[in-house]
Amino acid sequence: MTERVKLKDLEEAFDGLPYPITKENAVEEVEGVVLVYADGEEAASDVIARIEEEVFDDPASLAASIRNNLPVDAVGEPGQSEGEGD
Repeated sequence: MTERVKLKDLEEAFDGLPYPITKENAVEEVEGVVLVYADGEEAASDVIARIEEEVFDDPASLAASIRNNLPVDAVGEPGQSEGEGD
């Protein structure tokens, strides 16, 4: 079964993992978790696999590393707001 997690809920979603956890173990542990983006979604394991850090000490460090490795469109388009345009 797939678990869908919004970006604002990352720390809570990964709170139950056995910390400290290696990147390799984190990829395995989050199998089936899908991150829900502003425009689309992606497997959490794919994002974690892109992270350079090899060990995460707690849910906050894992969540921060995930956020730092998200695609640009994951949280919406930067510099865009209502009412702008030509």
